[in-house]
Amino acid sequence: MDILKSLGHPEEIFNLFRFKMGGCRSVMPKLDYSTVSFSVFKRRLSVPPRSSVAARPLLYGGRLGERGVQEGYWAARPSVVKTAGSYRHPVFLCFSRQESMSDSLRTCYIYLNQTSRSFAAVIQALDGELRHAVCIFYLVLRALDTVEDDMSIPLEKKVPLLHNFHSFLYDAEWSFSESQEKDRQVLEDFPTISVEFRNLGQEYREVISDICHRMGVGMAEYLEKKYCHYVAGLVGIGLSRLFSASQLEDPEVGRDTELANSMGLFLQKTNIIRDYLEDQHEGRAFWPQEHLDSALACLNLLVTDALRHVPDVISYLSRLRNQSVFNFCAIPQVMAIATLSACYNNPQVFQGVVKIRKGQAVTLMMQATNMGAVQTIISQYSQEILQKVSLTDPSRDKTLLILQLIREKSLSQDTLPSRAHHLSPVYLSAAMLLAALSWQYLSATAGQAAGTTDMQGH
Repeated sequence: MDILKSLGHPEEIFNLFRFKMGGCRSVMPKLDYSTVSFSVFKRRLSVPPRSSVAARPLLYGGRLGERGVQEGYWAARPSVVKTAGSYRHPVFLCFSRQESMSDSLRTCYIYLNQTSRSFAAVIQALDGELRHAVCIFYLVLRALDTVEDDMSIPLEKKVPLLHNFHSFLYDAEWSFSESQEKDRQVLEDFPTISVEFRNLGQEYREVISDICHRMGVGMAEYLEKKYCHYVAGLVGIGLSRLFSASQLEDPEVGRDTELANSMGLFLQKTNIIRDYLEDQHEGRAFWPQEHLDSALACLNLLVTDALRHVPDVISYLSRLRNQSVFNFCAIPQVMAIATLSACYNNPQVFQGVVKIRKGQAVTLMMQATNMGAVQTIISQYSQEILQKVSLTDPSRDKTLLILQLIREKSLSQDTLPSRAHHLSPVYLSAAMLLAALSWQYLSATAGQAAGTTDMQGH
């Protein structure tokens, strides 16, 4: 099905095959994929509860920083453990041949893969102790966000929880079992997360605790004009401070809060635009009510507002020096601008969730590994949006202006790599389709042959 959706896009089909055959090494070069075969997209694995002895050898990996364990990198373990008490969840699970993790840290990575739709893979590709710090940072904010999102928690209970949440990081016993949200396990088993928070270096703990405190207060105040800053801008600021604290990036990356804030705002605004219908069904409303009389015009205005952060995104990414940090930051940003291009002037946003194709996502992941390629991708999708701007759209002038600024910023380097196809798209699509059909035929033939052999054996 993924291949059929990409028939008109031969580059996507080619990259889907490359990704399946191990081409994802170009995205996360430090990961060891040589011993496994799996997909980053929703592969399911049965894992016993963490109390089970059978779970202990399942996952390994990471570096424990100041605890003196040697650095190890991540890959998926091919074995699947099935027990009477097992549960199933989508994962991008990892292990290292060099070391083992504590039970609590192992569980944190399981929670990361359960709760993250977008960031689990790139977090696990970060270098060294920064990987664990960002994993715990994500889970702490996921727990905080779960409290804020849960409409079943009375306001008189929710507000104190948000104000005091940062203090629970130092309370070894605190947990919360009254949530009805789908990610409630991070609250119910918060002691597992908080113990790993306390195992981090002081420079990481200070950043995570500070951002958690500021975000909790901001959520409690719930000032709509600052909502995106509190729930996303502070994430960008916190991550940037972690990058600098790890010494993988220059101190200036952590100090420039304006650019870091824009990184978070761009992603959050894109999510709000894409998830309009889902939020409506859940009783959440983030769109400006004064513009909803003309839904499509409102949609285009919100896309334009999100696009104004793109020049800052380009400036921020151009400062990064560590490859794993660059990939971690760049991949979500190019996914976001591709999503905005798909949403702009698209009434389907009000009828369902607009998503980019899997082949498109894989192509972006494999290409967005250097600044030149990222600028080319941004320029490409900006051009796609430009072609959709209506002559009658009320925000047309604003949209054209920001697209021009993005174009100037994305073409600021002398030379950008070409993404032109060297072969006709028709020929490439036909070749990829033929390869896919041949693959399926050979797989079916092999299965029938195996079945015949089994019958003859009996």
